[in-house]
Amino acid sequence: MSKDRYQNPLTDRYASDEMAQLWSAQRKFSTWRQMWVALAESQQALGLDISDTQIAELRNNIDEIDFDAAGKYERELRHDVMAHVHAFGDVCPDAR
Repeated sequence: MSKDRYQNPLTDRYASDEMAQLWSAQRKFSTWRQMWVALAESQQALGLDISDTQIAELRNNIDEIDFDAAGKYERELRHDVMAHVHAFGDVCPDAR
């Protein structure tokens, strides 16, 4: 199943490609990751021990989403946000 297009029976009938992409899982979770990078940058600016290398690792993996891993974490943790936090940590082990 494609993660770069919103999945709904009415999408094919009524939504443009641009609208379906706008509401896709890929866009949703990439946006979450962009916010987490901004949070890490803010925390670093406030003096938390977060290196430029860790932030770069996060930034470089914003779009590398392993939906299978996130699904596995969600079944285990029963929380969608924490599932994606853990999946992001898998692809960014130094920033975890």
